[in-house]
Amino acid sequence: MTMKTGWHFDAGANSMTAAVETLPLSAKVEHPAAGIYKIDPLCDPRWQALIERHPRASVFHSTNWLKALRTTYNYEPVAVTTCPPGGGLTNGLVSCRIKSWLTGRRLVSLPFSDHCEPLVDDAADLQLLLAALEQQSRAEQLRYVEIRPLRSYECATSLFRSTYTYCFHQLDLRPDCDELFRRFHKDSTQRKIRRAEREGLSYQDGRSETLLDSFYHLFLMTRRNHQVPPQPRSWFRNLIECFGEDLNIRLAFKNGYAVAGILTLQYKDTLVYKYGCSDAKFNNLGGTHLLFWRSIQEAKQKGLRVFDLGRSDCENGGLITFKNRWGATPSTLTYSRYAASENSKGNFRPPGDDLKIRIGKHLFSHLPDRFLCAAGNLLYRHIG
Repeated sequence: MTMKTGWHFDAGANSMTAAVETLPLSAKVEHPAAGIYKIDPLCDPRWQALIERHPRASVFHSTNWLKALRTTYNYEPVAVTTCPPGGGLTNGLVSCRIKSWLTGRRLVSLPFSDHCEPLVDDAADLQLLLAALEQQSRAEQLRYVEIRPLRSYECATSLFRSTYTYCFHQLDLRPDCDELFRRFHKDSTQRKIRRAEREGLSYQDGRSETLLDSFYHLFLMTRRNHQVPPQPRSWFRNLIECFGEDLNIRLAFKNGYAVAGILTLQYKDTLVYKYGCSDAKFNNLGGTHLLFWRSIQEAKQKGLRVFDLGRSDCENGGLITFKNRWGATPSTLTYSRYAASENSKGNFRPPGDDLKIRIGKHLFSHLPDRFLCAAGNLLYRHIG
């Protein structure tokens, strides 16, 4: 990225809306073709119009997701575009500015998001937008800029780059339910669904405080088993507030006791599985399998076309196998970090590969619930 760009701030069609950042309305650029404009996607109505029509926009581009990030963690969303004020947006790259005394200042596209495509159809425009992020990284002395696309991009840059890969799964929902069920693994997935039905597991979904209580109880248990703190309860409350009926907490019960839960988000023609949890003592009952099957059936009834099963650590063979056995198609996500110096780019590490992480996991596994939750409240805003 050797192109030089000048920053403009454009508050969009609704110029009366307050901007998050005070920037010159019309900063000078060295070449008109290299003009880059910075917008607030939560204030500029053109952002909503762009994601509604762009085929690669996902739930993570949505204003609902961005609002939840800002409300919970105080992350500042910003998008860059080559489109000047006064017209519609044809492209955009959204990120959040994270300011942390613990992990440094950086731009991430986007925090706590499995993927976030640059909404760009032209390679030259993409190069300009990434060059703008490079300029911002240098000007603000950011620790790094992180991009989490569905597709891997190779762009010229003078910044140091490090990468980390995840496995990603999507299930095509276009076949009918009978055909989808036939494609499930017979000895695990089909059998577990039938086991859940024989055990008489009941199903509830919604967004009530009672359901959130049961879900978060299971979520805390699961995170403890993984030796990490849970995300703040306020994060889930804010997701419910922002997404409304497009969010569902789905729970499986045995004799009135919640044994498994998942949280799904609906966006356009896609159902997104975002969080899952369970009481490990009852995993043999097939509660999670029942929840996935009910989610698929309901998605089919709504005419949805894709079930996004999210990312998995490449080292987590059990989770990858679980998703494969639903007939989902695997692919590879490659995250990239760009930094001005090789020492500051924050090399990606496989989970648990660091001594500090291993020590922390041992501590988290023994903390009482209220202290484990307090650790999550403190730490997650610094993670992103």
